[in-house]
Amino acid sequence: MRNYTVPPIPKSVWRNPLHFIAFGFGTGALPIAPGTFGTLVAIPIYLLLHLLTLQFYLGVTLLIMLASMWICERVSNDIGVRDHQGMCLDEIAGFLFAMIGVPFGWGWIAAAFILFRIFDIVKPWPINWLDQNIHGGVGMILDDVAAGIASCLILLCVHHLSLLQMIKTA
Repeated sequence: MRNYTVPPIPKSVWRNPLHFIAFGFGTGALPIAPGTFGTLVAIPIYLLLHLLTLQFYLGVTLLIMLASMWICERVSNDIGVRDHQGMCLDEIAGFLFAMIGVPFGWGWIAAAFILFRIFDIVKPWPINWLDQNIHGGVGMILDDVAAGIASCLILLCVHHLSLLQMIKTA
C-alpha cells in the first residue's frame, strides 16, 4: 500500500483571490471530498449559464476552461505543488462541459453530477492518459474536461434514445 502525503492547504487560499478561485471558491480546503464539493459549486454556475443560448454557453464554458488552465498553472507555481488535491477549479470546468446541450432539469443535473464524478474518480482511458501525460495547467483541466465530455455524450444519448422511444409509442 502506498503512503501518500497530502500537502497542507495553503493559507493563501483565504488571502489571494486566484488561490481562492483555484481551490473551488474555498471548497478545496474541506478535509474530505474536495472534488465532490468543487463539483457542487459548479451547479449554481451552470444554473446561471443555462439561461444563455447554446452558442453563448459554449463560448463562456470555453473561456472558463482557458482561464482555469491559466489560474491552476499560476497557483501551482505560487504554492509549489503540482495539481494540489484541493485545487478543484478543474471540476467546475469539467461539470460545465458535462451539461453542454443536456436538457434542463434536476434529474439531468443529478445524473451529470454522478456520471462526471465517476469518470473523474475512475479515470478510464483516455481520461487517465490525459491525466498522466499532459502537465501544467492544461493537464490539470483537460482530464476533467474529458470526463465532462464523456458524461455529456452519455446523457445526450440517453436523451435522444428516450425521444425515439416516445416517438415510437406515439
